[in-house]
Amino acid sequence: MGYVESVNIAKVRTGDWTGRVGRTGIDKRPVDGPLVLDGAGVDGETGSGVRGDTVADTDHHGGGYQALYAFDVEDLRFWSAELGRELVPGNAGENLTLSGCDSSEAVIGQRWRIGTAVLRVTGPRIPCTVFAGFWDIPGLVKRFTAAGRPGAYFAVEKRGEIRAGDSVEMLSRPEHGVTVADYFAFRAQGRGELAEHIAGSLPDLPNKLAKHVVPALNGR
Repeated sequence: MGYVESVNIAKVRTGDWTGRVGRTGIDKRPVDGPLVLDGAGVDGETGSGVRGDTVADTDHHGGGYQALYAFDVEDLRFWSAELGRELVPGNAGENLTLSGCDSSEAVIGQRWRIGTAVLRVTGPRIPCTVFAGFWDIPGLVKRFTAAGRPGAYFAVEKRGEIRAGDSVEMLSRPEHGVTVADYFAFRAQGRGELAEHIAGSLPDLPNKLAKHVVPALNGR
């Protein structure tokens, strides 16, 4: 399934662009050692699942179902070409920069073994104004949403360590087939007609994501 290109943790940044909290951990930098994963479970947790990382806005980021975020090196290259500047591992705010994995096409609830950890795919990254401020690109939220390459959040099912160079092994894949990109299209791109398809993933969706599905099914 590919491998880990880089593991990254936050360099805390401040400034007007960081929003109401006034600080952010979106600026991730590669580290030589392993990522040590402490988070476990999906619902009801706060903070980061990565030891030494920082989640500043815990109302909207972090917690069990967002224990760590992965983005593909292929998507960094896509955005480098789009923006005319080189993006490097960590620049999308990701803890894991992956190669050959296509994390946006991972199925909700899919389980991966990386290093000594077991991760479970929980959903997409929904872009925010802090992300746009970090890249200093007006209109980035709209462009990122239209591109439909969101990357994936993971819960930590088994604590462990992940290093650059570790291979990615798929352990299981739910039969519903609802991908991270599918949920992103439903939620961020306003594709309400996907609600019935997305509903197949309800047993695997975190509560904060599942709550958007039932009203759409009821036509609200």
